[in-house]
Amino acid sequence: MARDGLRPGSASGLAQNASASVREIVDLIEHWTPAFIRATFGLFFAGFSTFALLYSIQPLLPVFSREFHVSAAHSSFALSLTTGLMAVCLLGASSLSESIGRKPMMIASVVASSLLMLLSAVMPSWTGFLIVRALMGVTLSGLPAVAMAYVAEEMHPRSIGLSMGLFIGGNAVGGMFGRLIIGLLTDYMGWRTSILLIGLFSFVGSLVTWWCLPASRNFRSRTLSLASLGSAFASHLKDEALLLLFAEGFLLMGGFVAIYNYLGYRLLAPPFDLSQSAVGFIFAAYLVGIFSSAWMGNLGGRLGRRRVLWVGFVIMAVGTGLTEAHSLVLVILGVLVLTFGFFGAHSIASSWVGARARHAKAQASSLYLFFYYGGSSVVGTLGGVFWGHFGWTGVTGMTGTLIAIGLLLSWRLSHIQPLAVRSA
Repeated sequence: MARDGLRPGSASGLAQNASASVREIVDLIEHWTPAFIRATFGLFFAGFSTFALLYSIQPLLPVFSREFHVSAAHSSFALSLTTGLMAVCLLGASSLSESIGRKPMMIASVVASSLLMLLSAVMPSWTGFLIVRALMGVTLSGLPAVAMAYVAEEMHPRSIGLSMGLFIGGNAVGGMFGRLIIGLLTDYMGWRTSILLIGLFSFVGSLVTWWCLPASRNFRSRTLSLASLGSAFASHLKDEALLLLFAEGFLLMGGFVAIYNYLGYRLLAPPFDLSQSAVGFIFAAYLVGIFSSAWMGNLGGRLGRRRVLWVGFVIMAVGTGLTEAHSLVLVILGVLVLTFGFFGAHSIASSWVGARARHAKAQASSLYLFFYYGGSSVVGTLGGVFWGHFGWTGVTGMTGTLIAIGLLLSWRLSHIQPLAVRSA
């Protein structure tokens, strides 16, 4: 299929396709050029801000249980409401970006979300806090799928894997930074001040993204049409490989968030009896995600994603098993291994979606992230039920089951014929 959708057999189509090919050679961003460094830096900080805003409250779930007298599952609503609404709104946000542009959509998303984070810090009631967190799900939806579409449109096929890996590395740093700062400051300054500081840091990150990220060169504005949008979504859902990748996103994020959501409850209780600050340091495990997302994303680009994706699930399974240990050292090692596998597998799966989709890449990315954050919302809260009834073994058993299903799906993906060379 021609890039611009013209019929290959027409004379005008051939001429315009030739012109498009020249444009791709000139315009697409390749490894380590100045444009690549600027784009990667801008995307890194966009991912940093998004994940800091989204997941920094994760270590506070036990604090919310005490402060507002709610259960572990109810406390998780502070995160699940955000990710749930974000998942739904991603579908519309990615489509809106087809009209107003990728970069403006991303900047507006992070700025609005940062301001809502500041507002959440002063909300006096649990209900009010949840309402603001739900609104953040709406505003945050304007970045993840749009960023994936930006990478797929602007990067050379050889550079997509590395660029997506570095973007996800920004997610990892933001997630780690937010959790770590929250954990450290809550013991000394209170959780409200900690949330306020995260909002300020993220606002600065949005300014860095605005300054560094190059404007789109291959984006072409389209008029919004519900019929064409519905057709685009339907076509992606008919592609077995994309459908399996969407499911992989649900399983990956669901299992990962379940472990991180309830790990704090376990470590604050006997036999570990850690402080909130010490629990916050556990989230420094996200540092390995910076390396694994870039390394495995690049490895998938060189060896073929179908040959590497399953490795991430195996690594996650090993890490999940290690967290069952009664030794703090082994628990921390398990979290490190789990995090390495998760970010590596997510980097491969997300870049595969952008490469596999022949058209409407923003819609394909938004569908992947709809399932991805849907897993965070649904499984993240469901883990609280397993924690309440079966303790930590219930959480790891549920996560292990999801990982096993993901491994089976990755095997099936490895046997599906690629649509083109760049999809392999």
